[in-house]
Amino acid sequence: MNFINPKTDFGFKKIFASPQHKEVLISFLNAMLYNAEPTIQDLEIIDPYAAPAITGLKDTYLDVKAKITGNTTVIIEMQVINVEAFTKRVIYNAAKTYATQLKPREGYSKLNPLIALTITDFVLFENTDKFLTHFVFKEVEENIEYYREIELFFLELPKFNKRLEEVEGLIQSWTYFIKNAPELEEIPEKFASVPEMQTAFNIANRSSLNLEELQALEKREMFFEDQRGAVIKGMQEGRQEGRQEGRQEGLIEGEIALIMRQIARRTGEIPATIQTRIQQLSSQQLDDLGEILLDFTSQQDLITWLESMSA
Repeated sequence: MNFINPKTDFGFKKIFASPQHKEVLISFLNAMLYNAEPTIQDLEIIDPYAAPAITGLKDTYLDVKAKITGNTTVIIEMQVINVEAFTKRVIYNAAKTYATQLKPREGYSKLNPLIALTITDFVLFENTDKFLTHFVFKEVEENIEYYREIELFFLELPKFNKRLEEVEGLIQSWTYFIKNAPELEEIPEKFASVPEMQTAFNIANRSSLNLEELQALEKREMFFEDQRGAVIKGMQEGRQEGRQEGRQEGLIEGEIALIMRQIARRTGEIPATIQTRIQQLSSQQLDDLGEILLDFTSQQDLITWLESMSA
């Protein structure tokens, strides 16, 4: 058996956002958010894309969004590359999702709690060895907790280094699954005894995908590998220069090169004028383009997006 990579956006959504198998997401969220207690009994998987309610706001692209027990909204983002200002993006997505619950003229009492679960394939918090962390608003000196309306959870995969035989409990089992599924050749016996994990492995089995799904998966895997390689190359070039400016320049050049290759694969050769416009984008705009370019079907889509950036 061969399993798809849950760390790609395609793989994660395929496994955890199936309306036919909500029990998989329920088990995963109960593990990560509620210490494996069966707090969530049911949930509703909803569209993770949020268009801006106000002109000028950024779109919000998430991997999974669900309404769980207690009318709480949970948003999940799987992030492989540590892009610039990523921590700010987490806050933005959480705050925007929370605030845009209200319709015009509705009172604040209509707001419901929000939980943002972020899974990273890189270390985010250097000052702790914990692979699963939980943040709420608290008073600085006396640790008094503010009204719990927005909570942030982070699952840092590189910090989890247990071997299969060392894995214990549902939290560690799901973490091991997300981190190591592609390297497994069969469903481990200890996971097969958990019905929800058995289902997750069956969904992740490559042989269960149709041709269109396999092509989409391969594109995403190629994109992430290219992106990872571009970031590493930029960091290496920056270190060789020995200056912070060199490091930043190397990262940006690598990201531009990656985006150019991805666009060319999807829409054909890029005219020099369009290449120049891409090279003039800010670092944040390049990050945005890197996220949305897989939705482009023609160069007109790219031109329209570039014009929206300069409007």
